[in-house]
Amino acid sequence: MKIECKFRTATMKDIQELKKLFSNTVMTVNCRDYTAEEVADWASCCESDGRWEQLLSTLYFIVATDVEGQMLGFTALRGDGYLHSMFVHKDYQRQGIATALLQKIEAYASEHGIKEMTSEVSITARPFFEHHGYKVEREQRVQANRMIMTNFLMRKTL
Repeated sequence: MKIECKFRTATMKDIQELKKLFSNTVMTVNCRDYTAEEVADWASCCESDGRWEQLLSTLYFIVATDVEGQMLGFTALRGDGYLHSMFVHKDYQRQGIATALLQKIEAYASEHGIKEMTSEVSITARPFFEHHGYKVEREQRVQANRMIMTNFLMRKTL
């Protein structure tokens, strides 16, 4: 079932909701592929408002909301084509929100002369990105907060 979404640029006023969506999604969705200890560590990466302020000031953030304005997901892109993040609310998985967000951020990238996008993608998200034309360059071990976790460097030519 697809849900009707509206899209907008994220603002500093969104920080608390972004933090909550990120943490809840990691803790409930990514626990399929990572240990409880790993997801807890990953979710703790962005607890500080200062970190979100830095991200919002250096990345292009798109937020998906429902018609009432509840945040359903977000994605963020760096100017060099690095897809920093994409998360969909734990209660709204598999409803077309991630696909819509990806289409919006890829269109934005193309409009700004970005010809290629890269991302470090979780085990959980890898099939989604492969379905949308991203190719795995390599599996890698990266530091979340305190722990080292597996993810994949992926790339797509736009």
